[in-house]
Amino acid sequence: MTAVLNFNAGPAMLPPPVLAQVKEELLSYRGLGMSIMEMSHRSKEYEEINQQASNSIRRLLGLGEDYQVLFLQGGASGQFAMIPMNFLPAGQSADYLVMGTWGEKAQEEAANLGKANIAASTRSTNYSRVPEAGEICLDPKAAYIHITTNETIHGVQWHTIPQLGDRPLVADMSSDFLSRPVDGKRFDLIYAGAQKNIGPAGVVAVAIRQAFLEKANKGIPTIFRYSTHAKNNSLYNTPPSLAVYVVNLVLQWIEKQGGLKAIEETNQKKASLIYDCLDLSSGFYKGHAEPGSRSQMNITFRLPSEDLEKEFVKQAQKEGMVGLAGHRSVGGIRASTYNAVPLSACQTLADFMKTFAKRA
Repeated sequence: MTAVLNFNAGPAMLPPPVLAQVKEELLSYRGLGMSIMEMSHRSKEYEEINQQASNSIRRLLGLGEDYQVLFLQGGASGQFAMIPMNFLPAGQSADYLVMGTWGEKAQEEAANLGKANIAASTRSTNYSRVPEAGEICLDPKAAYIHITTNETIHGVQWHTIPQLGDRPLVADMSSDFLSRPVDGKRFDLIYAGAQKNIGPAGVVAVAIRQAFLEKANKGIPTIFRYSTHAKNNSLYNTPPSLAVYVVNLVLQWIEKQGGLKAIEETNQKKASLIYDCLDLSSGFYKGHAEPGSRSQMNITFRLPSEDLEKEFVKQAQKEGMVGLAGHRSVGGIRASTYNAVPLSACQTLADFMKTFAKRA
């Protein structure tokens, strides 16, 4: 179905079977004579989609009924503000572990609303790794601790979530959400923009522990309260219904693949194909992330010159591979190998990398 091999960082590739089903049902969902885009979000058909998607996320993360799953708008960037609005009381502080651009942005937004400590940062290494245990300085009275599990721009990932004490733990998992097994119960709030691993742009998934939710600030505008959306099952206002519908199909696809363990095994194979090319290229390709912090989702590297990088992207596109230019803020090359990217696409990219290095 896909005419190109799609390595875009987001919006990213969707599973072809999901796109086929969307195409089949787009004009008339379940024979009802109208698209899901035209259907009331109060209809039993849409409420069923919403509930199925919530249940799937709980199941995949191993969460019980003491967690609410919400589908909100505004992406992860909206969550950067919503979290401190709800959970950073006046006179208290929150701790932020920063290992890339998105962690920076989350901390900066929180600092606009209260005291947001940088409890660890790897900025001095140009965000080439996750913080080491000895670099993390936590406030035992922090309202919460915030981490970013995978940094899309720099290609850095926590392979093991660190032990951070008993303060509420909040995680931005946008770019590695449901790409591997995770003990969801370790977190009080997880959020993830859908447009990388679980759906199209326009919706952010949030899983929040009920006990944490009960601590939320009630003195903020209604629409920005997590309690508003939890009470109304994400239907307080008109939701991005088409996006949630696609998310529900992707979640079903993940479960059909064998769940997160099977997804992780495939993702590791895909990333290894490309990292092996970096390591065996005699320095022609230089990975940005240190080996122990390499992302399984976003593989970032440089070539000997910017001209060669431009030529690499140009030649790859001629070979049917798109989305390989690095983020505009850092340049270089980035291959995003999210769940829907097939192993064969990564093999094709690896073969191209070997050939390109020999020709250069």
